[in-house]
Amino acid sequence: MNINLKLALFALAFCYSAHSQEMKQSITFKSPGNPSRKIELQSNGTSLIAQQNMPVDIKQNMVESTNKTRFEVIITAKEKVYYNFENSYKILDYKHSESEFLMPGFWYHKNLRSPKEAPSFATSDSWQVREDRLSTPLTGIFSSQNGSYYSVIRLDELNQDAIAQHQSGEVILSSKTDLGYTGFKNESGSSALVFGFPYHEAPKSYIRKLTLIPEIIAFEKLEKGETRRLTWEISKGVAHDYSDFVSKTWTYSYDIQKPMPLAPKLSTDEAKKFLSNFFRESYMSKFDLKYYSGVHMRTDDCTSTGATEVGFIGRVLLNAYNSLEYAEQNGDQKLIDQANSIFDSYLKHGFTNNGFFREYVDFTKNQEETNLSIRRQSEGVFAILNYLHYEKTKGRKHIQWEKRIQTILENFAKLQKSDGSFPRKFDDNFVVKDESGGSTPSATLPLAMAYKYFKNKDYLIHAKKSGNYLENEIINKSDYFSSTLDANCEDKEASLYASTAMHYLAMVTKGNEKQHYIDQSMKAAYFCLTWYYTWDVPFAQGQMLGDVGFQSRGWGNVSVENNHIDVFIFEFAAVLEWLAKERKESRFSDFSKVIKSSMLQLMPRPDHMFNIAKVGYYPEVVQHTNWDYGKNGKGFYNDIFAPGWTVASLWQMLSPNRVEDFFR
Repeated sequence: MNINLKLALFALAFCYSAHSQEMKQSITFKSPGNPSRKIELQSNGTSLIAQQNMPVDIKQNMVESTNKTRFEVIITAKEKVYYNFENSYKILDYKHSESEFLMPGFWYHKNLRSPKEAPSFATSDSWQVREDRLSTPLTGIFSSQNGSYYSVIRLDELNQDAIAQHQSGEVILSSKTDLGYTGFKNESGSSALVFGFPYHEAPKSYIRKLTLIPEIIAFEKLEKGETRRLTWEISKGVAHDYSDFVSKTWTYSYDIQKPMPLAPKLSTDEAKKFLSNFFRESYMSKFDLKYYSGVHMRTDDCTSTGATEVGFIGRVLLNAYNSLEYAEQNGDQKLIDQANSIFDSYLKHGFTNNGFFREYVDFTKNQEETNLSIRRQSEGVFAILNYLHYEKTKGRKHIQWEKRIQTILENFAKLQKSDGSFPRKFDDNFVVKDESGGSTPSATLPLAMAYKYFKNKDYLIHAKKSGNYLENEIINKSDYFSSTLDANCEDKEASLYASTAMHYLAMVTKGNEKQHYIDQSMKAAYFCLTWYYTWDVPFAQGQMLGDVGFQSRGWGNVSVENNHIDVFIFEFAAVLEWLAKERKESRFSDFSKVIKSSMLQLMPRPDHMFNIAKVGYYPEVVQHTNWDYGKNGKGFYNDIFAPGWTVASLWQMLSPNRVEDFFR
């Protein structure tokens, strides 16, 4: 059957599907010092009732519109009570084993790229989590067999949170929270949306990297006569595939949340001025390699370390270019000399025997990373090509650097597999250590740039070949994974790199081919966008981020393994604005404004240091939910951070014309 006819028939069938779902409600009561008791509820018109007396009255109101049902519950206490309310929306014709799921910024498909120590189907086929883990408080279920999906989204304003006394078990909250929970369940072989209030995480709670602990169920206290009003919307739709499901769900979520840009507190010039202090204070000159110290530092003192890293969390070469450009614009000879010394030292001492970048060197520990990566190598080439392009505009040429870059690109050609992918990790002798192709799009960027810079069509051939792999194995399969180097899972950076890679390919092609790359960039962009927060998570008093007025909208969650938010953006805001023009999608450019207005919030500057020791050392591990990277938890940072990449990311965001200028 033609797919469009199939979808049309299914859309028509929605009008007659009232009996294909089953709503169940329950409420659990907790008496301090005693085990909880769960009571099943039945609908009685506008009320939810039980077969036994309850210490609450529960009213319900359901408003149906085309393919949407708004569900409101009003709980009023007849006496002091501690409760947890749950809804289950069972979709009878969705076979659970064949369904795929979405919890934005946390769950994609069945999370089977993630290890069993993180939330995934490898541990359980039913998961529910607190809403602040998610970039939108929503869960979606997609059935490829039916060509349809359902989702549930919380509609209440979420303004406050409470600090729980325990991380597992039955917990009575010490103060008010607005956070509920959402997720999915296997109910007798059928998929069900599950949602409720206050939060209940099951079957496990994810509190630290690769650390699952027993579930937690929170209980809110209502005094006699006190009321809690809760509102959700259940939506249904049709989709060609999982990618179409994700794009439609993000659009729907965005339209409901309507995130607006924050009032600007810093201009671009002011932001760069503060960030440039990182260049001044982090410069290290006592080793063969000169560098900005930007990895494995402490937030409380920001003392420089003996480690330097070309890409990933260090980005030393990109920062050298940023510093050089800024210093020349502002006549700062000291910064100019320091930036040039970094380039000179890497040209002389920064390469392996076979011509790869020395990716990570710790002079203090006398250690060097021997497993190389396509991502760090690509980010190094990307930085140097930007530098060479800039230098050419100033009438300066660097023949030796050009030869070094050409050698690395020749190495790339040796590493590229017949399907167009690049291995994730390898050594200096080209022995593959991790053949996963998830990091492939990071190589597409410098290959496209090298074609433009050197006018060598071989680089374009390799770039297009990587683009074919990206399209066939990542974008078409909606399988964005393992781009980051410190995790093996679904992650934001894979989709960001995929969208940006297709943008770069579109910049070096024309006609139908260019339009095709634009389409691919847009598909990947929707996945990347789902990682970015459309709302502001609440904090409890005493959690620093809340106390300073931090708002999470526009910040991106990191990965399934690393459940914190950060400012990884680089060129993506510019990609969104480009796509908005190419495909007339104003949501993309509007959300880019949100991102750019939001990501500068925590800029350390005099009288606004945000628990960072030095001006411009922008924070990295921003812990916005009940999770920590090792220290401190929600509302704070981990004690160790890497400002090398955060400064580089924000600097790229603040330099939006670089890509167009390079490919002009």
